[in-house]
Amino acid sequence: MDGVVKVGSAAELRELLGEPMPRAIAKERKRLHELDRMWLAASPFCLIATAGAEGDCDVSPKGDPAGFVHVLDDTTIAIPDRPGNRRADGFRNILENPHVGLLFVIPGRPDTLRINGRATLVREAPFFDDMIVKGHRPRLALIVEIDTIFHHCAKAFMRSSLWKSETWNPAAVPGMPEIVKAVQHAEESLEELTAYYGPSYADRLYAS
Repeated sequence: MDGVVKVGSAAELRELLGEPMPRAIAKERKRLHELDRMWLAASPFCLIATAGAEGDCDVSPKGDPAGFVHVLDDTTIAIPDRPGNRRADGFRNILENPHVGLLFVIPGRPDTLRINGRATLVREAPFFDDMIVKGHRPRLALIVEIDTIFHHCAKAFMRSSLWKSETWNPAAVPGMPEIVKAVQHAEESLEELTAYYGPSYADRLYAS
């Protein structure tokens, strides 16, 4: 692309950005602190980043009632899977490359909790019984062995005004039925898609 100047080395990147504050380097830890446990107990949502053997990347959202992440010990957590679109992009990546990056969010909080680690996909474990929500017992879960954990600053959420409802504009883009019809070439009519994504959609959140 004309006019684009690429960054070609770590040294060039560091020259552009400057040195990180000592506190930013020292904040990485290997084990869960009691405050991390409190954060996980309060978080209803996380993003899981993965990459396959060939570098194919995926970021998958996971959400459930707050506290859905099961803490197994100070270095291990488990995340239940719920019914979805069955693509399993992230899961397939993990089977090829276990390294994952997790971002845990508490609604209204501009700071986040980040965990990097190695994940294992399991189909049965004693703690599955502790992950039942609305009668749904997960068929799969991720066990994540923590490599690093740290709290991330609030700047991105503050810049985006993410939690300020006066900035929200959900009608800026057509709704999900229109998007599916336009870009996924769905065989269903727009009326059928509207009905599918209508009020009954919420009733199927935990239906296998």
